[in-house]
Amino acid sequence: MAPDITSLRHALPFWLSLGLIPLAFIGATQGGWTVLLMPAYAWMLTTLLDAVLGLNEDNPDPQTDEQDLIWHRAITLIWLPLQLLTIYGMIWWVTRTSHLSWVEILGLFFGLGVMSGTIGIVYAHELLHQRNDLERWLGDLLLASVLYSHFRTEHLLVHHSHVGTPRDAVTARYNEGFHRYFLRVLRDCPPSAWAAERDRLARVGRPVWHRSNPFWRYAALQAGALLLAFLVGGWFGLVLFALQAFFAVWQLELTNYIEHYGLTRRQLPSGKYEPVRPHHSWNAPHKASNWLLINLQRHSDHHTKPDRRFPLLQTYAADEAPMLPFGYPAMATLAMIPPLWRRRMNPRVRAWRKTYYPDVTDWTPPQR
Repeated sequence: MAPDITSLRHALPFWLSLGLIPLAFIGATQGGWTVLLMPAYAWMLTTLLDAVLGLNEDNPDPQTDEQDLIWHRAITLIWLPLQLLTIYGMIWWVTRTSHLSWVEILGLFFGLGVMSGTIGIVYAHELLHQRNDLERWLGDLLLASVLYSHFRTEHLLVHHSHVGTPRDAVTARYNEGFHRYFLRVLRDCPPSAWAAERDRLARVGRPVWHRSNPFWRYAALQAGALLLAFLVGGWFGLVLFALQAFFAVWQLELTNYIEHYGLTRRQLPSGKYEPVRPHHSWNAPHKASNWLLINLQRHSDHHTKPDRRFPLLQTYAADEAPMLPFGYPAMATLAMIPPLWRRRMNPRVRAWRKTYYPDVTDWTPPQR
């Protein structure tokens, strides 16, 4: 029987992200070890709760009316002002006080980047997949606050179409360490997103410089975010804003690295690739990390139904889609240490290959 998910009681655990806001202000005012409370909350506490609370393998009714999901949707709708208030409030405070050392400031803005990456970009991802203009604008503004607006185009036009193929830069290759992956993604994704918009415009007979190219909007929103940082904190405020943006992008790409590591789609004799299936994404049914990441770890179903609201995402059995041993926060910690990551994940990828593609003997990546 599908669980009833329409109540406030069911929605409240997904508001776990709100706990990060007071921790930012505690770190800014108290300094010292408290500047690390935000990453400790997002990574360590969530992983501990995963171990205590276990798994959630219940599937809600996917036909639930979105009007009954208002308490779930509310957290994604209110997050933008909360995030902006926190980021710019921290810039204002740090540029007007002197009780924090350079190390403490770096730790504080690392924590802000963990917040704006773990929460802000994940919420932006949810919003950009919806069909109404308000939510898409909220998603665009959240991405602008971390200077990563091209993610919208790259994710919607490239990743969802080409995941598990050489065309998708954010599908991590087998045996590719995270740090090498991160540099590759920073290099390849912006031109890939630009090319996707160029091709989209060309199909309707418009030049790439046409006003409908969203890169104009991306540039304007990011310029506005930088200008506000300068007005609030001067040149030092700009540096602090860029720091949190960099850490946010780093956090996002850690998640991207985990989601499809080593998983590839079969290339057909025609040169095209097989359709995306549930076994082309890593999943994690761990309860607390799915609360924090609004069910992002039910990733196979997201690729099956990209516009499905996060409370309605389905989980799969282990024989239908590959499962991770821990939630994404714990796996991200492993990913930062490539030898440990390979030791844990490469055997799983090899087992996945034998399960889903027992006839394939040559796993040399095809040409893009």
